[in-house]
This record gives sequence, structure tokens and C-alpha cells, in this order.
Amino acid sequence: MTIDLTQFHDAFFEESFEALDSMEAALLKLDIGAPEPELINTIFRVAHSIKGGSATFGFSDIASFTHSCETLLDELRSGGMQVSLEISDLLLKTVDVMRAMLRSTQSKQPINMQKVSDVQFDVEMMIAQKNNAPAKPAAAPVKAAPAAVPAPAAPAPAAAASPATATSASTAPPRWEISFRPYRELFARGNDPLRMMRELAELGELTVNVDLGALPGFAQLDAQSCYLAWKLELAGDVSEDAIKQVFEWAEGDCDLELRRVGVETAPAVAAEPVVVETEPAPSQAALADAILSGTAPAIEEPKSEPAAPVATAPTLTAVKDTKPDASIGAVGDSGSIRVSVEKIDELMNTVGELVITQAMLSQLGAALEGGNAEKLRAGLAQLERNTRELQESVMRVRMLPISFVFSRFPRMVRDIAQRLGKQIDLKLTGEQTELDKTVLEKIGDPLVHLVRNSIDHGIEMPDVRVAAGKDAVGTVHLDACHRGGNIAVEVSDDGGGLDKDRILAKARQRGLVGPNDILTDDQIHDLIFLPGFSTAEKTTDLSGRGVGMDVVRRNVKELGGKIELRSEQGKGSRFIITLPLTLAIVDGQSVAVGTETYIIPLISIVESMRLKETSISRLSGHNEVFSFRGDYLPIIRLHELFGVEPRARALHEGLVVIAEGDGRRVGLFVDDLLGQQQVVIKSLEVNYGHVEGVSGATILGDGSVALILDVTGIIHAASMRAAA
Repeated sequence: MTIDLTQFHDAFFEESFEALDSMEAALLKLDIGAPEPELINTIFRVAHSIKGGSATFGFSDIASFTHSCETLLDELRSGGMQVSLEISDLLLKTVDVMRAMLRSTQSKQPINMQKVSDVQFDVEMMIAQKNNAPAKPAAAPVKAAPAAVPAPAAPAPAAAASPATATSASTAPPRWEISFRPYRELFARGNDPLRMMRELAELGELTVNVDLGALPGFAQLDAQSCYLAWKLELAGDVSEDAIKQVFEWAEGDCDLELRRVGVETAPAVAAEPVVVETEPAPSQAALADAILSGTAPAIEEPKSEPAAPVATAPTLTAVKDTKPDASIGAVGDSGSIRVSVEKIDELMNTVGELVITQAMLSQLGAALEGGNAEKLRAGLAQLERNTRELQESVMRVRMLPISFVFSRFPRMVRDIAQRLGKQIDLKLTGEQTELDKTVLEKIGDPLVHLVRNSIDHGIEMPDVRVAAGKDAVGTVHLDACHRGGNIAVEVSDDGGGLDKDRILAKARQRGLVGPNDILTDDQIHDLIFLPGFSTAEKTTDLSGRGVGMDVVRRNVKELGGKIELRSEQGKGSRFIITLPLTLAIVDGQSVAVGTETYIIPLISIVESMRLKETSISRLSGHNEVFSFRGDYLPIIRLHELFGVEPRARALHEGLVVIAEGDGRRVGLFVDDLLGQQQVVIKSLEVNYGHVEGVSGATILGDGSVALILDVTGIIHAASMRAAA
């Protein structure tokens, strides 16, 4: 039966993109010259996994490129090369190329092979330069006599062992006997037996016997097929999971048998000084040829441990004086499954309908009387609690940590800082703060622009900072936290802050502000959010085009949030974005206008009040304003805007809800406040069409429909109406 591998493509691409993100994060954490070994291992495992998966699915270009990357990483892992800034930059380029190749393959678009070839050439040149450099002193090779067939290592004669040697034999470590018989197509899957053996050698002392029995004559030899098998002995206290992880990508392409053997009974040699012979380290190709011929040298590092007796059988011995990494053995079920967003959205909609039905039943139950009415209401109250718990549980399924967005910034900050010649320290806090997946996807671009602005406009050049008494290294800080029922995301820097005089002069030059107008600090700061406004002296690929901040505000408003700016010249700036946890449910204030009910999002409400007749003023025409905390705010009568017959027409007979949208405050005149509640948002645009001033609708407990107001849209609609 032939398996259709295309059904696994989506999972492969999704996992590969996630793996590349972790690879990029690990590369950014590498310490030049003294990297953490586990970081190198993490990066190597990503490249190895992508290479194996690509080869399995027939993506040969990706497999070839990642193989070159893997070779470079293996040199770093084995200590053959040291991590330098040049290598770190090159590996980050390989991440970009692999990501672009995967995206092209996923969308069935041609791969930019010129760019791939250029970076692959740079990788191979880096490896070649290492191979051409003078070799470091290496461990003395353990020579093995060639043989036509494999044979176990012959123990040294018992008579030659001293009493001390015999005594130490009883304390020899336990070992594993491993039978590794690959299938012919092992190489086609991107697997490398030689590398597997080197990984085993890192876990303990490894003895390798090669079985050449299936090797055909030269004329029948297929270079793409694997004809060899191996009998391996691994000495040391190594977990079975750690060994299985080495062969993880070969699963299904080989016969693998593991057998635990008690303690090694072979006699040990008493400790004596080890004589190290300096020879060039063998290359991969030479080592592979040696394994095929049965004359492989040892892969050994200098160490002050007792030397092992030289075997006379065709064996390969590798010793490394390290304990196996605990994380290597941590292989198990991840405890999670992948579910499409569409299925979660369907579940969310169904739960929303259940919430509406439950509210309808509660209203009906409240009107009933009789002996069973109390029991019914108790049951409905329990149903309400269960429904609320179900709703919150489904909402949590859609929640993702904001680290998925924050993870892109270390690389971006590093690249921009290098390009501008600035020194910047990026701090990330609150990465585990969760918010809705839809919000998460749409907040990325605004944050990118804010961070780029902080680096380009905010942080000064190192010499300027030092002259101002600051540290030469500037700081950009991204923070996320819960505030009430919302999420607050803050982008701050310790740069020069906003130059109010310069902003005001630019605004007057463009005719946005009158020559005699006096603006508050907040009003001056709001000028940077105007379309096309920029104080940059020249246009670059980072800034100066006058687009960005207006888009940031618009995108945040579309998410039902708001953005605030606080800046102090010479000390830095802070941009605070406040967002709802989810776009599916909104906390709102129900208001009555005539016989209609409207929902105003709580995030837009400042406060509500009843006006006195003396506090109301009328301007030219029909415009009405009232005094509020030293400022005059316009009044918008909702019954006029939506064509509804109100219960109260006099302003002092109804209520005014002070709401904020697009940086402006207005008073919304309503008949009464009905109460606060969480409502499930239904899209009007999907089911009906766009309505100015309305962001959606919801179904109330009595089955009636209530419109959810968009304060920004209402301000715009009222302005257009007044202008007409």
C-alpha cells in the first residue's frame, strides 16, 4: 500500500517554521567564542530535523541546503571550529534562506535558487577554510587491523592483566549492545550513519563493528543505497531514551535492537601517563572511507583517563569524558495536539449561541411562578455557571502567549542596530501573557513599527549618549501584562524622547496647526499619529516616508484597543497599547435609546453623568457642547444619528456617556443606562454589510438584537453630518 505523503505537508511546514524560530532564538543567544554546548545542539537538531523531513517529502533543494548548514554546525558542535561573529551572521542568513525556501515550497512557488546558491557557497567556503587551516593536536588514533568480516573486539589475554587490573574490572561501567541494520533507502531520507555514531560517542565509550556482508561488487554498487550494518557497544550509564533519540529520524528506515548488558567484564588497564601523538584530525570523507574498509581511526579527544587496550578486530573506539545531557533523554509525549483555527472558531460560535440561549432561558425562568419555579431557577443558575465555565475554557483554547510576537524582535533589533551603528539592549518581559490568536496576529505589525521607531528616532548614537551622561548602550523594553479585563503592551526606550518644539514647527510648516495656536503636550504628541507626518530629515528604508504611526493607531483601533504616548525629552518615550483579551466577546455597557438597546464597549467609556442645563452651551448652528474638566466636549445625540424616537429630548432629562475614540472625547446622549454585561460579537459585515458607527451586533437574553457601537466611527459620522 502506497502512503500519500502530501497529507503530512501542512504539519511538516508548521513544525519547521516553529523549529526555525527556536533556531534563530538560540543563534541570537550564542556567546561569541564560548557558546553554550546545548545551544549548539539545539541549533543542530533543528537543521537535522528539517533536512530529514525535507528528504522524506522529496524537497531535495531544501535537504541539500540544510545538509551544508548541518555540516557547519557539526564542526561547531565537535569543536573543530569556534563560533565567531562572522559564523553567527552566516547562520542567521541560513535561517532566512531556509524560511524563504519553505514558504516558496509551501505555496508551490519557485525558489530563489540564486540566493540559495550564494549562501550555500558561503557556508561551504567557511567549512573549506577551516579544513585548509593547520590542524589542532588531536588524540592518538587507535589503529585497527583490517578484516573482511566483522568480529568482536578480542579481549587482552587474562595472563597479561595485573592483580590491580583484575580488581578494577569488577567496577567497569554497564554497556549497551546495539544492532543497527539500515534499509537501502536510508541515505535518501537524509540520514547519516556516521553522524549518528558521533552522537553516540558523546554519550559514552563507543565500539563499532561494521558488517560488510551485504556489500555488492563495484559494478552493482548503487551510491544512493546503504549496504552496511553495524554492531555497536556503548559503555556508560546511558538511558535508553537518549540512545533512541540518536536514531529518531531513522525510525522506519532501519532495524534497531537495543540490549542492556550488566557490567563490562573486560580487564581494565591501570592508570598510566598517556602519550598523545599529534596528527591531523581525519576529515568526514576519510573517516567514511575508513569505515567502509574496516580501518577507521578513533574519534577521540585528549583526556587524562586510563588508556584502553588496542583491539585487533576492525573496531572504532570513541571516548568522551562527559555525562549525557539530561535533556537528551527527556523524550516523551508533548501532551498537545494541533487543531485548525476554523474548528476552534466553530466551537466558539456554538458556545456563543449556547450563551444566548441560556440568557433567554434565565429571563423566562425569572417570570415563572409556582412550586417548581424555584427549582427551575436554581437549575438555570447552575446552567449559567457551567455555560460561563465552558465559554472561558473555549476562550483559553484560542489564547496564545505574546512571546510568539516578541520572538521576532531580538533578530530585528540586532540587524537594525548593526546597520545604524548603534548599541542596543532589548529587554522582554511578560512574554507569557496570553491573548486571543486573532489579536496576536494583528498586533505584530504595529509593534514592529513602534520598535523600529524607538531604534531609529529614539535611541541616540553611542557618542551622543555618552556626551549626555548616559550609557553608550541604549535600552528598548517590550512589556506585556494584564490590566483589568484587558492586555497592556508597552514599548519604551531610554533615548532622547520626542522633541515637542520640532514636532510643533513641522506641523505649523505643513499648515496642520495655526501660527498662534497653543497646544498641550498631549496634543503635540498626537500630531505624530497624523497621516503623512514625519520629522525625519531624510527618507531611508526605516523612516521618513510619513507612513506608519497613523497605520499603527488605525490597526489598534480596529482591534478595539487604544494607544497612549508618554514622552520626556532627553529621557525616552513610552507607547502603551491597551487591547481586549479577545475579539469574540466584549465587555459592554447597555444603554437605552427609545425602544432600542445599544452596547458601548467599556474600554471606550470614560464616565457617565447627568448634565445641568447651565453646563450646556450651543455654538453656531445646532452644535452642542458641555464643560468637562476644563475642556468643552461635543454632544452627539444617538437618537438623531440612528433615527430613533427617544424618550427624552432635553439633555438634562437623559444621561451623557463620555466616550473616547481616535484620541477625541465626546458625550453620547442616551435615555438610560441598563447595565454592564459580556456579549458575544456577531459580525454585521459578514451577515449584512458595513454600517458607519457600528462594529457588530449581539443577541440579548430576550432574543432581541443590540448593536455594538464603534465610538471612532460615531465621531466620524457625526462630523460628516455636521459638515453637511
